[in-house]
Formats: sequence, C-alpha cells, structure tokens
Amino acid sequence: MLVHEPNVIQHLTITGRVQGVGYRAFVVHTAERFGLEGWVRNRRDGSVEAVVAGLAEDIAKLIVQCRLGPSAAHHRRAGRSPAPHRAEPGVHRTRVRQLEDRHR
Repeated sequence: MLVHEPNVIQHLTITGRVQGVGYRAFVVHTAERFGLEGWVRNRRDGSVEAVVAGLAEDIAKLIVQCRLGPSAAHHRRAGRSPAPHRAEPGVHRTRVRQLEDRHR
C-alpha cells in the first residue's frame, strides 16, 4: 500500500531583483509543472510573494527552482513558512495565477 503525503500550504517570499524580470510568470509556470495550486504577486518592498498548495515534496522542488529563478533575476533568498492550516484534498482547485499588482 502506498502512503501519500497530505497536501500542505506554504507561504513563499523571494527577495532580490525579482520584479520586472518575469519572475511571477516563472513561478506560475514552474508551480503548474509540479502540479501545485495557489497565487503569486509582487510586494511593495520589491519581493515576490506566493502561496502554494500541494505535496510537500513538490513544493520543495518549486523552492529549488525559485532559488535558481529566470535568467534575468538576481535573488538572494527564497524563504518559506507554513500557512496556518493544511490543505484538504479537493479544496484548492485553482491554478497558480498571478495576482494584479496589489502591492502589500
């Protein structure tokens, strides 16, 4: 019998030169490639913020790719923190998407 990891939700913050270089589109494409769901947006402080849901292993793969980033980006840190609750299977059916530039 295979035991599957439960879905989790992670909050990601990527700092460095990550705005104006296609970073959000990179995160969307990469997250979709790993079957993740959630959102990504720019923040007023120049960082990029994302919340993603899926298997912990797939989120870890996304974080590795976020640290590599697109070629035009120069980032220092891709941090993550757990979201306040676990994602139940079937709850998050939204593709990863870019949010409007609603700076926080």
